Amino acid sequence: MSRQAKHSVAATLQQRGKTHGSFALNAAKAQQLKENIRDSVQWENMTDVQKEAAEAIVIKLARILTGDPNHADSWHDIAGYASLAEQSI
Repeated sequence: MSRQAKHSVAATLQQRGKTHGSFALNAAKAQQLKENIRDSVQWENMTDVQKEAAEAIVIKLARILTGDPNHADSWHDIAGYASLAEQSI
């Protein structure tokens, strides 16, 4: 990886840390939430699209819970994933 690419990745990670919080805390919260949804009674009856949307929403929720809850993009992404699941029905 070039020096410029490494700097670009470092800058991106620093910026994401400001909006999403610690990656380690975010990962722990996301895994906890994913375990909860996968353990639900309807999980096996959901389509792949519904499961993927639910997991993507959980990731965004984890970012909100461990980072900046006022980062509008996270809320916008949740609406987008919910819309994709709805369109698949």
